[in-house]
Amino acid sequence: MVEQTLAGKVAIVTGSSSGIGAAIVRELSSRGANTVISYPFPNLKDEADAVVASLPSPAIAVLSDMAQIETPQKLVDAALAQWNRIDILVNSVGLAVNKPFEDQTLKDWDLLVNVNGRGTFLMTQTVLPHLTKGTGRIVNIASISARGPPPNQTIYAGTKGMVDSFTKCWAKELPPKYGCTVNSVSPGPTRTEGFAAAGEEQMKVLQPIIDQTPVGPRMAQPDEIAYAVAFLCEERARWINGVHLIASGGLFID
Repeated sequence: MVEQTLAGKVAIVTGSSSGIGAAIVRELSSRGANTVISYPFPNLKDEADAVVASLPSPAIAVLSDMAQIETPQKLVDAALAQWNRIDILVNSVGLAVNKPFEDQTLKDWDLLVNVNGRGTFLMTQTVLPHLTKGTGRIVNIASISARGPPPNQTIYAGTKGMVDSFTKCWAKELPPKYGCTVNSVSPGPTRTEGFAAAGEEQMKVLQPIIDQTPVGPRMAQPDEIAYAVAFLCEERARWINGVHLIASGGLFID
């Protein structure tokens, strides 16, 4: 059994009914945390409920489209109603559009900026007044695309660059006020449903890059990213703040 180092803690993980977000929920739950699972559309309720059913610690699933400005308050209210505390926020939500620059549209811009950028911004603002003072943890999921982007990811890379910069600002500004830490994890290519949807043409671009990964010519597994996130949520990580932890097998080295 995994040591229950997060027993009694409450974590909100956005974008967590599948992919990296779901893996983060599983890892935090395995360490004893109670978790709030966020899923964006009603047709994904069964998927979210299946994640809840698979967890060893208590969890709830909340319908929560991060493109909507009222969603962060909905997630915070659900966590407080269930457990009356919030200790961990993982801003995991993220959407990508893989198209040549000339084909990217204002609709793509609005969707990605609102979900990846504004969603992270508003979620963190909404959680802060309720974050357990002195031991709170905020972990943002950025991407190596923010610092070493491949072709066809102009908007996605830009929004993850926002998240990267948010982390740097917040790591200096928020701990003196809230006693929390703020860090980010940047995954490289990871075997998720979202990555699979990138399409054959984008994989022709990405596969040669993936093949250059020093640790091994493969994509990451979601649980490998989740472990990095959980490490930053531990009490013993109390002196780690402002870190940009790159989990890419050495594909990108800052």
